[in-house]
Amino acid sequence: MSIGRPISLTSNVASKTISATATASQTLFTVTGGYRINQLAVFRNGIRLVDGTDYTARDGSSVTLLSPATEGDVLEFQIFDDFRVADAIVSAESDQTIYGNVSVNGNLTITGTVTGSTIGIQSAGSVVGTAKTLNFVGTGNTFLVRGDTIDVSISGGGGGGAGIGTVIKYQDQTDSPFSYINIETTVSQNITFDTTNSGTDPSVIFSIIPNIIVENGIGVTVGAGKTLVIDVLQIGDI
Repeated sequence: MSIGRPISLTSNVASKTISATATASQTLFTVTGGYRINQLAVFRNGIRLVDGTDYTARDGSSVTLLSPATEGDVLEFQIFDDFRVADAIVSAESDQTIYGNVSVNGNLTITGTVTGSTIGIQSAGSVVGTAKTLNFVGTGNTFLVRGDTIDVSISGGGGGGAGIGTVIKYQDQTDSPFSYINIETTVSQNITFDTTNSGTDPSVIFSIIPNIIVENGIGVTVGAGKTLVIDVLQIGDI
């Protein structure tokens, strides 16, 4: 057992010990693999030496005894280093691959491009599938960026059926030539139809739902260059 101040390790520190047998009057020893400066313990015949008093170690590769060794003296160099888990994320790497499921508790910041990932897509709570890219088609799509959120508004005419309202599907989930609209809906938040949400050019904003109820205290504002039409095709009279 070594004599001197015991060495304690924490769970995230690893160490290794290298031994060397001295020749007569030897003072300079090379530590195989090097060491981190100030992360080294030196023992001579089992007795721990004091840095700066018994030896110096300042270049990361060699140790110099301040008193020459006697032939046959055993020098032990205990080297401390950071504990590193194999296959962990390497800091400052430009490209890395992580296999298996990744669970993050807290915030995850990614700089660069995430490839190979998919996002689950649902429609009214029913799973449609997974994809890497969402491509909205049809002239009724509008997008509004609010910080980290993108609001997607999809009007009728985007696909299948009569082109008005929500398409009704056959039992095999293919589109039928019929669609439906709700007879009534309620406006519960203030809204202004302008160039931020209704196109940059003059446009016509219409609702295919016949009965629009605006709650008390809610404002619906039609901006300059915009025209609001309710029940443009008189669906309610059919």
